Amino acid sequence: MSGLDVEVIDPNVWVSQVQGPDSLKVLETAVDGAYPEPFRYFDIAEVQVAGQNVILSRSGFTNELGWEFYLEPGIDAEAVGDRILEAGRPFRMVPTSAKAFRARRIEAGLMNAGSDFDASVTPFAAGLGHMVDLGKANFIGKAALQAADRRCRTWGMRVQGGVANLGKVLSRNGSPPPEITCSSAWSPFQQCGVALVRLDDPDLGPGTVLDVECIDGQTRPRRSVRDADV
Repeated sequence: MSGLDVEVIDPNVWVSQVQGPDSLKVLETAVDGAYPEPFRYFDIAEVQVAGQNVILSRSGFTNELGWEFYLEPGIDAEAVGDRILEAGRPFRMVPTSAKAFRARRIEAGLMNAGSDFDASVTPFAAGLGHMVDLGKANFIGKAALQAADRRCRTWGMRVQGGVANLGKVLSRNGSPPPEITCSSAWSPFQQCGVALVRLDDPDLGPGTVLDVECIDGQTRPRRSVRDADV
């Protein structure tokens, strides 16, 4: 595109999230005044928490019930954090690192742009073909998608005893194919490594036996690729 008048800025806004089955109860306790209504999935609301203006969105990267909150410059972020932690204490809410929600989003099959797919990967290859409606009127990319291979190449994988390295670390029968691990993490719930992988050969998929190079330097043999909810 050309001829557009665009300004790119950094809004200097920080985001965090509260996720889990009691997350909306935590929100109701944390806000000053009334709970925002309606507050449906992907809704946005502006509320006060500990006397500070906070932007909320009914979203998250865990496939759990939850909400995200955005901290603008100039507000007392410590006061907001303290109030939310206090509100979550009766519900046994605990702070976690990015590693925790990374594992959860991999288990849920939530794709991360830039690591699990990029502009070179079609929605079909990424396992998102069910979201493509080729019956719609003309849209950008429609002709390319009509001509594309519609087989899925992206699957979930469990690794017993380790966490897969990222990149081209999968092999079959000792011969490394051009197949990659896109995202990986340790799953506390499943007590094993979980990953999203993209296989070069679309005829492969659930049940495929692969060797996996792990972050501890070991190669763990015969790990089956399984369906991911993507």
